[in-house]
Amino acid sequence: KSLGNFYTVTELLEEFPGEALRLALLKTHYRQPLDFTKDGVREAKRELDGLYDALRRATDVDAVEEPSDTDGGLQSFTKALCDDLNTPLALSHLHGRMRNLNLNLRDDSRSKVIARKRDKWLILNMGEWLGLLGQDPEAWFQGADGGAAGIEDSITARNTARAAKDFAEADRIRDELAAQGVVLEDGPGGTTWRRGS
Repeated sequence: KSLGNFYTVTELLEEFPGEALRLALLKTHYRQPLDFTKDGVREAKRELDGLYDALRRATDVDAVEEPSDTDGGLQSFTKALCDDLNTPLALSHLHGRMRNLNLNLRDDSRSKVIARKRDKWLILNMGEWLGLLGQDPEAWFQGADGGAAGIEDSITARNTARAAKDFAEADRIRDELAAQGVVLEDGPGGTTWRRGS
């Protein structure tokens, strides 16, 4: 503590979501020494952003379990956990499934549509086993500290300014939100937002 490298959980939760702390701890096997740093927690937060982003893009996908574990996805995951609680290996299976979901979301062929349903089901179940991904993706990106209504109002004002071709005002609103740590993402479905890392 005298070296200034001591954190309490309460202090860390003021700066980071609890789920990011959990992931940072799970990335090291419980029998190995843990090199805990705030940079490590920031990296865990970015990983969760990627996982939640995949789930957000798959909002319209129904998570469906196959009757049999045809590709061994859940079996490999549970085998890792049964191997002396090897959470780093289990996490690698979770990330692999996220990569599959991201690829399958790009293709609307029948086989990919079926695969993405199973991928989402596996991601949610693996996350549940690890105590991760329990939030709605939008709630994750918008943070738990409130202020969502004000941000939505600012986005509406920005969209109005853009429609009126008042790009200086639209840029001013975007910059104002960025100063608050809010990242705007414009896409074909409209503007979404999330809290920056």
